[in-house]
Amino acid sequence: MIRWVAAIFIALFVFYPLLPFLDKLRVGRLPADIRFRLRGVVMCLPFGSTVVWSFIAFLIAEIVSYTCVFC
Repeated sequence: MIRWVAAIFIALFVFYPLLPFLDKLRVGRLPADIRFRLRGVVMCLPFGSTVVWSFIAFLIAEIVSYTCVFC
């Protein structure tokens, strides 16, 4: 459980400054993503996008581990 909390915190720390660029890639627009305005600042909690990007990273790591000759 603590790993998921750490992963979400790191993802939010990385994704939030990149939000204007990532908005063009539709990150932060999945159904599980939360977007709200607090005192004029748009806050985005991309829970769904974090899960999707983690799954993509997992698949890439699995493909690399199967095809790596020296691993």
